[in-house]
Amino acid sequence: MNQTTNSILMIRPVAFRMNEQTAVNNYYQKVLDGLTPANVNEKAQQEFDAFVNKLRMVGVDVTVVDDTLNPDTPDSIFPNNWISFHENGDVVLYPMFAENRRAERREDILDILEDNGFQINDGIMDYTQAEEDGFYLEGTGSVVLDRENGKAYCALSPRADEELFIEFCEDFDLNPIIFEAYQTVNGERKLIYHTNVMMCIGDTFAVICADCIDDKKERKMVLDSLKSDEKEIILISEDQMNNFAGNMLEVLGSDERRYLIMSSSAYNALTKKQIAQLEEHITILHSSLDTIEACGGGSARCMMAEVFLPKN
Repeated sequence: MNQTTNSILMIRPVAFRMNEQTAVNNYYQKVLDGLTPANVNEKAQQEFDAFVNKLRMVGVDVTVVDDTLNPDTPDSIFPNNWISFHENGDVVLYPMFAENRRAERREDILDILEDNGFQINDGIMDYTQAEEDGFYLEGTGSVVLDRENGKAYCALSPRADEELFIEFCEDFDLNPIIFEAYQTVNGERKLIYHTNVMMCIGDTFAVICADCIDDKKERKMVLDSLKSDEKEIILISEDQMNNFAGNMLEVLGSDERRYLIMSSSAYNALTKKQIAQLEEHITILHSSLDTIEACGGGSARCMMAEVFLPKN
């Protein structure tokens, strides 16, 4: 299984704003004073378009789908939480914590991908029934995959249910690595809402905020697992994580060149030493996503749904 792909899906926002339904456990979200909703969406669109242009300039195959005004989906810019696409042609739909995020699931997106030459299996792996029982697993936000080594990492949270995660791993023949990760919010340790804000797994390296894993045995287990797969581990601090330095994704550009995609705030939070460590492995590409990060509480990784589907 390949760890990285050249193809990604991105959703261009039409009514992006801070989602009040996700703010209850996403401590990265902020209200931007002095901006009207239209201003916020306009800024998000500008950041989105500049980001897509940067990706396309290095040869990343980006399928952009416009969001629709109805239904109201303020977080549609983060498609990796509700869908994933796999090398065997499988498509997976995930159960979402916020009710208004469930409306992001759109069948026409599959038609668009098929029109672009991607092959999709008839049966869709659909875990969304779990929403009715109050259990959630938010895609590659909750689950960080090491496809090559057949592993899946998951920091449990209100948005990542343990039993559901284990079921997913059994269905995809993955070894589950389960732990809890915390951040300090107003002096209290609170569970981090998504695994992909505190760790990123590349082909030959891993970026992780190990300080978030308060339980020392769990921390050792996660780090040992990464080391056993010969990943160079680049540790980031909680402060760097709060600037989205864990929310990165490795993609392939033209000529199979590997790029590590992140926001400018993530890049600016890294030390020269960390940048040098990463550049031993990969070319860094960053883009300013300040409005999207502040209102959405997500960053570059969250905006990209990797498409591993076979092509005609």
